[in-house]
Amino acid sequence: MKQFFHKILYHIVFALWWLISAMPMPLHYLGADLLYLIMRYVVRYRRKLVRKNIAECFPELSEHKRRLIERRFYLFFCDYIVESIKFFSISHRELKYRMEFRGVERVEESLKKGRSCACFLGHYCNWEWISSLPLWIDPAKGKCLQLYHPLKNKSMDRLMGYIRERTGSTNIPMKQSIRHIMMYQKQGVPVLVGFIADQAPKWDSINYWLPFFGHDTAVLNGAERIARKMNMDCYFIHVRRKRRGRYVAEFQLMTDDVAHTPENWVTEDYCRRMEQNIREQPSYWLWTHDRFKRTRQKYIDRLRRLNRHHDLENDRFFDHEHPEGVPVLEWEKQHAESSASC
Repeated sequence: MKQFFHKILYHIVFALWWLISAMPMPLHYLGADLLYLIMRYVVRYRRKLVRKNIAECFPELSEHKRRLIERRFYLFFCDYIVESIKFFSISHRELKYRMEFRGVERVEESLKKGRSCACFLGHYCNWEWISSLPLWIDPAKGKCLQLYHPLKNKSMDRLMGYIRERTGSTNIPMKQSIRHIMMYQKQGVPVLVGFIADQAPKWDSINYWLPFFGHDTAVLNGAERIARKMNMDCYFIHVRRKRRGRYVAEFQLMTDDVAHTPENWVTEDYCRRMEQNIREQPSYWLWTHDRFKRTRQKYIDRLRRLNRHHDLENDRFFDHEHPEGVPVLEWEKQHAESSASC
């Protein structure tokens, strides 16, 4: 009975979403303009967090310029919402016009050599439309994969799977990424995998720290570990917004010899490129995301609160200055001394 209910729910939501999505783009953007007024001035969606993030990342800017970034961000964010709805039914021809990829020939060279590719990107511009990449890649040269976290609601999970695979890519669960990549490689099929790596990692997944917009930031390095294990060429996808509903994504080679780069080099290079990309057009990053909520001191305080004394005594903080790691308690002592001297 439950399975039957999910099936009916799927078809109902599918039909409603398609009907809304089929509206002309100008009507979608009219809805986005109305949504902007509601989201920014009525609901004030995460406005305090947005202002805090922008102020901390751009302390050199005047209050007027930071408010301008905020305003443009909310305008873009509402556009992103309606563009994601439109993605459900947009034609491949229109999508190729609106989401342009450059440097594809370099990626195809890697695939032609039998080299799989790891593509690093962030929650910047319309990251959902990045999944239209298969429209630009010759399917005879390789397979496009995208990682995702399966949703608990089976109907919504099936629906999101349909949307993200309608342009030719294949969704694979995050926890099964290596197994799927190995499967394709054994079949002699090179793959291109997209990694969105600008999220805040979960507490138990933190193992590396980097400076990002002036913050001592916990970063995800799982994508680099996969790229190293599978010996993949690494690319950064630099994105910019040309105008409303028009984006350009350019592939930038990070390394085609990851095995001979220092450990965590790819993660550091990705964060550097990501920050530079955001600074070029700061309004198009996901400022509603609490990217800097994890700190080293909060990490230590959490271990104490959970009575994980063994971890306190044995855990180490790894960063660019301490590739061999520094004991967390030693870091805390040094941090306390430097704070007292200031």
